[in-house]
Amino acid sequence: MNPVLEADPAPADAHAVGYVFDNDSDNSIAQFRNLSAAYDPFTTERLAATGLGDGWSCLEIGAGNGSVAAWLADRVAPTGRVLATDTEPRRVAAHPGLRVERHDIVHDPLAEAGFDLAHARLVLQHLPERQAVLRRLRTALRPGGWLQIDEFDVSYGPVLTAPDERSAELYRTFLAAKGRVLSNGGARIVWGRECAAEMRAAGFTALDPQPRVVLWQAGHPGLELLVSHTHSLRERLLAEGLTDDHLRQVREVMRHPEFQAVSPILYSVQGRRPA
Repeated sequence: MNPVLEADPAPADAHAVGYVFDNDSDNSIAQFRNLSAAYDPFTTERLAATGLGDGWSCLEIGAGNGSVAAWLADRVAPTGRVLATDTEPRRVAAHPGLRVERHDIVHDPLAEAGFDLAHARLVLQHLPERQAVLRRLRTALRPGGWLQIDEFDVSYGPVLTAPDERSAELYRTFLAAKGRVLSNGGARIVWGRECAAEMRAAGFTALDPQPRVVLWQAGHPGLELLVSHTHSLRERLLAEGLTDDHLRQVREVMRHPEFQAVSPILYSVQGRRPA
């Protein structure tokens, strides 16, 4: 069976609440590289559909390694501007037309009506204050401005083929443990499916949610992203009952030529601040 994570349990330990990934560690380099390779094409396809171009002012929240922010900077050149923010922006690569700032979207101020477009990918699902953040982003947009939120629903992601049933079960057990780690950190792991409704509640209009799933096979950057998580989340996964041997074996499973799985659902949701 695929572990269905319909609801997120309350954190077992109050001290565990908080973003679980360390974006300043050496592991973050592989994480950002695979995240960009797996999801930038869909993200930028959707951003391009807003019609953005020369002169637009854009905000990239949780910029990671800056790949999407750099793409935005190229699209709005030569007179546009892009502000890339992150709580740890050291990994954001320098790029013409791109300004980088350390910024906490929950607590730090944003200029009112300062942007034509704002984008965040796999950020708000980790924030218990996500509804308040959506309202802040609406205020930060100019009338008619666009918000694009890209978020997962990881309740779906079945194994299609595996070397044997034990390998498939190793993968499912790993996904279930990772889901508990994220939930204990305050993440809403099915928020992708809820994002459009919450954007509407925050005052956005013209909601356009688009889901995307892909086939994962050995070598796919989506699976390599999960491999990086076996390292970056190691201590938390061990606390959930996995072992180093389990993590080693599940890495081998995800890189086996006979392994195939469906990716989690990535929802790309666009909305506009009413004009």
